[in-house]
Amino acid sequence: MHHAVDHVVEAYGLGTGPWTITPVARGALGQIWKLAGDGRRWAVKELLFGCDEEQVRREAALRDAGENLGIASPRLLANRDGSHVSTLPAQVGGSCVKVYDWVDGSFADPTRPEILTWVGRTLALLHVAGAGASETPVPWYERCPDASDWEALHRKIRGSGLPWSDRLEELAHGRAAELSRFVTPAERTGMVTSHLDVQPQNVLVGPAGPVLIDWDNAGPVSPERELASVVYAWSGGNAVNADSARRLVRAYVDAGGPGTIRSLEAFSMLFATRLNYVQVQAEAAVDPEKTAEQRAFADRQVRDSLDAVPDPTVLSGLVEELESEWGRGRRGA
Repeated sequence: MHHAVDHVVEAYGLGTGPWTITPVARGALGQIWKLAGDGRRWAVKELLFGCDEEQVRREAALRDAGENLGIASPRLLANRDGSHVSTLPAQVGGSCVKVYDWVDGSFADPTRPEILTWVGRTLALLHVAGAGASETPVPWYERCPDASDWEALHRKIRGSGLPWSDRLEELAHGRAAELSRFVTPAERTGMVTSHLDVQPQNVLVGPAGPVLIDWDNAGPVSPERELASVVYAWSGGNAVNADSARRLVRAYVDAGGPGTIRSLEAFSMLFATRLNYVQVQAEAAVDPEKTAEQRAFADRQVRDSLDAVPDPTVLSGLVEELESEWGRGRRGA
């Protein structure tokens, strides 16, 4: 990205510099860079695997709607042509990039009660504002690998020498088969447009309070399925803290959120995305067309993901713990 700075600055009319750009974080879809100059700072997201411009438009619209609701988030800049995404020239890599205002802050602490309340309320606001979505969720959220997909993956992985290959096979024949029974298309009534990635690493807390970042996945979703995924992410995952889960849900209900978690079916999106992520990263880890850096990143992601596959027994207990929360706000409690 260092050699592409001038192109980014020109595309967005940022000024004259001089400029510095440094890598900050790497995610599944892109690399975040910090661009600084003229006393100002921006976050440049380099998309490593292409870009869906319609998805970027959806992201920008939802982010703006969230801002109108009082949800703080970094501004997504439009370039000189009015687009929220730019394609760099081939001679400097040809990547797609997005530019955001820089946000100072630390990752949110999911054990802090005020943060859990903020998350629940914020998710409810998004669901109320995004009501009436008519689009269909992308397959990533509603389908997961079946037995034949796992077997095809095993054929690629066997003989690779990767230390997690046996664990991957155990997953496919064990918990993945169990979780996949709950992965189904959502009911098309009551859909909302929402963020779809409200995790602790996507909430920064600065001097003015929490800021929601990384709206890239914005799209249609069943509210209860996103709520279930968010509760899991913020209440400790498989080491669930029931009090944290209840606090988040109470804030969600009190703010008018329409979703409920009444069975393991509510966790369908969570199960689908976790299993899909393992599959995609495992394939990338042995893909000779990926760079060495990309394969190493994928290898680390598989290791971490295999340690964090949702436990349906834990989640069944969580469903029971939350049963008393539904209807509180609607009864005026």
